Amino acid sequence: MKRYAVATGRAFALGSFALLDTALVLLALLATLLSFCLGMIFLFMPATKLVRRRTMLARRLTGEWLGTRVEPSYLPKPLPPRPQADGWYRHERQLYKSPWWPDWNNRWKWMLSDPATWRDALWLLLNPLVGGALALLPLGAVSYGLAMPWRWGPLTTPLGVATAVAGVACTPWLLRGYAWWNRLLLAPTAKSVLAARLQRLAQARAETADSQASELRRIERDLHDGAQARLVAIGMTLGAVEELLEKDPAAAKALLAKSREASSMALTELRDLVRGIHPPVLAERGLADAVRALALDSPLKVTVTVDLKSRPDAPVESAAYFSISELLTNAARHGGADRAWIDISGRGRTLRVTVTDDGSGGADPSRGSGLRGIERRLGAFDGVLALSSPPGGPTTATIDLPYALAVAQPDKPSMPRWKNVLIAIGWGIGWLPLFPQGLVTMIMKIIGAPARSWFLALYLPEPLQWPMIVFNILLGLALYGMALIIPAVHSRKHALVQAVPTPLGSEG
Repeated sequence: MKRYAVATGRAFALGSFALLDTALVLLALLATLLSFCLGMIFLFMPATKLVRRRTMLARRLTGEWLGTRVEPSYLPKPLPPRPQADGWYRHERQLYKSPWWPDWNNRWKWMLSDPATWRDALWLLLNPLVGGALALLPLGAVSYGLAMPWRWGPLTTPLGVATAVAGVACTPWLLRGYAWWNRLLLAPTAKSVLAARLQRLAQARAETADSQASELRRIERDLHDGAQARLVAIGMTLGAVEELLEKDPAAAKALLAKSREASSMALTELRDLVRGIHPPVLAERGLADAVRALALDSPLKVTVTVDLKSRPDAPVESAAYFSISELLTNAARHGGADRAWIDISGRGRTLRVTVTDDGSGGADPSRGSGLRGIERRLGAFDGVLALSSPPGGPTTATIDLPYALAVAQPDKPSMPRWKNVLIAIGWGIGWLPLFPQGLVTMIMKIIGAPARSWFLALYLPEPLQWPMIVFNILLGLALYGMALIIPAVHSRKHALVQAVPTPLGSEG
């Protein structure tokens, strides 16, 4: 009983919101007319933001009240404008001293060209009718049923009770229909999902390029200040040895010993530098053995667990390896940890790495460049870093790299049983209305054959024969089209799912 009472209350609230949307519809229409008819385009963005706030409320209520999660469907926001080398900001053929105008123009075009903007407008335009009907219809039935017993009649009381009960009983089903309506117009499309992913990858590529440039500068600095300086010193020492070789052999021998020590130190620095760029063990033995070697060199007591059936590509291995290395460094340097546990596993095509330490916790990506660097490194592969580090510890970092592992996929995805039934019906009986009851009957009608045989349309009255023949032809074509389209659409959706990774925490 409580379930139906809650559903009735939510239906009344959603219906009230839908009726109040009438005022918002008038306001949005007025702003649109003023923007495009009178040139007051500055009104378009505030009106669009207001409509988006209303649709975001509808998405949130659809998820919380109706149990159907609806994610935002908007294209990603344009990136902030970047200044040129001369400090000016370019927008198309115009140059600006301030980024305000280029940013405003980009946001205006983004809202105008986003299909979700017009889908929101269509939802808002129809919601007073659809939402009001679906949400207030059961309330009307209950009110009418409660009012019927006050009218005289032998059956008014039982009919009123039945009407009220039916109105309450159908409320959950009507709310499901309203949730389907919201999902139809407010859920993200494949285009918006792909666009968001492309922008994330473009931003990650730009950040990766900046990170690579910074890494190259660091390598150049290390070579200049380290190995290069030692090699120059070795060369100068060997020059002094040449001069002292005949005059003071003992001093020359001592300088040669120093040169040998300096060359050994330069070799060690070069090996460390090469290991920092790409460890040889990672290229030769793979991620598992490289992480085990990293654990042996770590000051922490590290336990490594690996469960991988296939080896990731080299760039993905490198990103995962250096991310693990940075996490272990943070645990030892900032977290004061003594032990760490590393778990590397594959879940389908996703590479998942979990690093846990017993340190003091309190890690925050916003306060340190190391964790931000990990996020940038993973973002180039559409990967994510999830961090749990409460004060006092422990700290758990989870890295997910989707579509990093090669997994054999079936050539043809299996379809639900009901789709197979529809395909069988299409191929099995599509010929009946199309050929004998459609095309053949049409030919018999045109030539005026006297025999009616089993051509059912010819037994109907004269005005109904041609409509029935056309209906049979269209029915047969529809059945064959259904048998062809269903597997094609199913394969296309399967390919889209394989091409677009599902974000963590969202519905599959």
